[in-house]
Amino acid sequence: MTRRVFVGATLSAPFLVGLNPAAAQTTIRMATSWSGGVHLETYARGFAKEVESLTQGRVRFQVFPAGTIGSALKVTETVQRRIAPAGHHWSGYDWGIDKTSVLVGGYAGSPGIEAFIHWLYEAGGLKLWQDWRMDRFGVVSLPCGAHSDEIHMHSRKPVRTIADLQGLKWRTSGASAEIAASLGASTVILAGGEVYQALERGLVDAIEWATPSINYPFGFQRISKYAMLPGVHQPSALQECILSKDLWESFDARTKSLIELAARNTTVNSWMQINYQDTEALEKFRADGVEFVRLDDSYIEAWRKATREWTDRQAETAGPWFKRVLDHQRVFEERWNLSRAYRTDLR
Repeated sequence: MTRRVFVGATLSAPFLVGLNPAAAQTTIRMATSWSGGVHLETYARGFAKEVESLTQGRVRFQVFPAGTIGSALKVTETVQRRIAPAGHHWSGYDWGIDKTSVLVGGYAGSPGIEAFIHWLYEAGGLKLWQDWRMDRFGVVSLPCGAHSDEIHMHSRKPVRTIADLQGLKWRTSGASAEIAASLGASTVILAGGEVYQALERGLVDAIEWATPSINYPFGFQRISKYAMLPGVHQPSALQECILSKDLWESFDARTKSLIELAARNTTVNSWMQINYQDTEALEKFRADGVEFVRLDDSYIEAWRKATREWTDRQAETAGPWFKRVLDHQRVFEERWNLSRAYRTDLR
C-alpha cells in the first residue's frame, strides 16, 4: 500500500491517526450518522473489524459516533469537504440533494431485502450505485450493512387506517417523509440521537427507526405502547460506507479488493444476524406490554399507490439518475417475481 497520498496537499493531517511507518499501517477516521446501537456497533464498527482482519491490521478505520466529526445527517458532505476521509450512514439522508439516494438505501417501494441484495450483487445494482455516487458526489460507495422490514411506527396511539394517520406528528425520513405527508401525516425529520427524546417529550406522536432488534435497546417500549406492522415505509434497507476518491486511489488493487470484501461480508452477515435477533426482540416487546397493531389492507394499499405515484413523479423530475436506477430495479423485480412460481416463501 502506498502512503504518499496521506501527506502534503492531497489529504490533510487530521485524516490520519496512529500511522505506523514500520508496519505500513494506516488508521482512517470515519464519521457516522449513529450515536450508538446496532448502526454504530454492528454496521460501522463491524465493517471496521472486517477490514482490519482481512488486511491483517494494515488498514484500520477509527469509527466516531454521530456529531463527533461533522453533522449526523450530512456525512457525505463531511467526506466531500475532507473533514474526514470516510463515513458510514444511510444513503437516504442525501435525498434532499438527490432523491436517487432512497432507491439504493431503501424506501417504501423497495424490494424485500433478499431481492434487494440479489439486485445489488448479482444483477448489476452495485455498479449502478457506485457510478451514481461518483458522478453526483465524487465519492466511492461501498454498501456495508443490511436489514429487512422495519417497524412501521412506535406510537402513543394505534394507527390502523389512513384516517388515523391524519395530522399525526411522525418522525420519519427519506421518501417516506414526502409519501406520508401526501397521505395526511405531519412529518418531522430528526437524526437518530434525537428520536427518543422527541417522542418522550411529546414533540412527535410517533416515530419510525428500524427493525425490532435495533429499536428495542433504544427503549421506545417505555414511552409508547403501540407498534404498527408491517413496515410499508421501509421493507428493507442498505447502509453505506463512503470513501474519498483520494483515499480509495491510495490503496493498491489487493487492498481495494479486501475492503470491498469486508463491505460485502458486513452487508450479508448483518442481514442474517439482525433478522435472527428480531425474533427475540419481538418477544421482549410483547413482554414489556407493547401491542402490535396490524395495518389495515386499505392502509397498505394506499401506501403502495402513493409510493408508485411518488416514484413515477420523481422519474420525470428528479434527474436522469433516478429514472435510470428505478427502471433498472423494476426490470429486476419483474424477473425476480418469476421465482414465485417455484418458491414457497418469497418477498
